[in-house]
This record gives sequence, structure tokens and C-alpha cells, in this order.
Amino acid sequence: MPDVRNAKSLPMVVIVDDDASLRAATRSLVRSLGYDVHDYGTAEEFLASGDADDADCLITDINMPGLSGIDLKEALASRGCSLPVLLMTASTDEATLDRAACCGAIRTLRKPFECRELIDTLEQAVGPV
Repeated sequence: MPDVRNAKSLPMVVIVDDDASLRAATRSLVRSLGYDVHDYGTAEEFLASGDADDADCLITDINMPGLSGIDLKEALASRGCSLPVLLMTASTDEATLDRAACCGAIRTLRKPFECRELIDTLEQAVGPV
């Protein structure tokens, strides 16, 4: 019988997006790469879940009801959490894009984005599975 205490668990990627269809598509893609995936419809749900302590990377939309993805990144940083964050946005608003560029995210993907862009960024942040 294998010793499960020493077994490496899959890296956990968390997806936060209020668009259920985009969240499902992203979850399917990331899971197909071999990552453990947890997903939430709001930043508040994610923060309440406690998954930030176990996650290896966060993929989040910028524009959501309640806390934005940038607000979520800042809330995590204020808690001392250095989780790599990949932002997604359909916004063309320069102020939003400037704020995204300055918040410390590993990358901001413009929707619609190519799957390869997400895969490459995820593998840079977490490593391939």
C-alpha cells in the first residue's frame, strides 16, 4: 500500500468569475491540464471558503459584482497572501487596465483570449502538472 502522507497533491487553481459559462469553460480547460480546480462566482465566496491558504494560483475576472478581481488581489495581499493572480477582463477602460497593470498580477488576459495564453501563464505561475 502506498504511503499517502508523502504523495504530492495536485496544484490547486482557483477560478473566480461571475460569468458561469466562462467559469465552466475555464474550469474544464484547467482541469484537463491536470490541476485541481475550485471555482466561485464571487470574490466574497472565495475569501469565505478558506481556499486561499491552499491554492497555488488564482484566475479571476476583474469586473464582478461586489469585490473586483483587483480588489480581491489587494485583499489577499493585505492578508499576507502572495498567491499568484492572473486577471481576465473584457474591459477596454484605460483606468481599469492601468490599475490591473499596477496591482502585481502575473498577467492580465483580454477576453476573448486564446487557450494557449492561459495555459502558458498558468504553467509559468504554477508549473506543469
